Amino acid sequence: MGNAVKSRNAEEYIASLRAGLTENTECGTSHYNLAVALMGQQEYDQAEQALHDAVDCSPNLAEAYVLLGGICLQRNDLEGCLRYNRHAVKARAGFAEGYANIGFVLLQVIDGQNPKEDEEKLDMAIKNLRKAIVHNGKFVQAYATLGNAYYMKGLIDEGIKANLEAVKILPEFPIAHNNLAVGYLQMEDYTKAIEHCDKAEALGFEVVEEMKKELAPHRQ
Repeated sequence: MGNAVKSRNAEEYIASLRAGLTENTECGTSHYNLAVALMGQQEYDQAEQALHDAVDCSPNLAEAYVLLGGICLQRNDLEGCLRYNRHAVKARAGFAEGYANIGFVLLQVIDGQNPKEDEEKLDMAIKNLRKAIVHNGKFVQAYATLGNAYYMKGLIDEGIKANLEAVKILPEFPIAHNNLAVGYLQMEDYTKAIEHCDKAEALGFEVVEEMKKELAPHRQ
């Protein structure tokens, strides 16, 4: 399908959603669907308004809060992203995506300025990422992010275990293979580090040159 046809179909779909909302303005799901369609067209300001309308109508629509957080992240508003994802997990208990996003953002706001605060953020990130996995045992990205959080805390064994879980679920997940290369290098298990480094690269991941140089002398 050509781009022009796709665009016209999207515009027709958006128009039909808007027409439906003129007759039923209180349908949170319709506002949400409109927001998703608008985001597909990169109309982020309009999408944001539609998401606010969605949660006004349906305060428990956790997915809408996650999308609002995504718009904040795009604007580099990490605090806003954190706030909306906290709304998401309040709106729906056990909402794995919200917990994983909270964990991810908390890792991004660790800045090295205040070690005590950083440690608290790191512990809170780990707690939320564990919750994400409890509620969705197949959440590959959450396992990989949890692995990174463990590395940041100096828990290399735990970080390796988390990333091994990720590749058990999705063997072709390049980020987890890269993370495993990092962990095994820390443990001086060069054979496994090389194996996962090569796998990450084969899957299209851009492995940092520093790690490749460090592994080079250990290749047969």
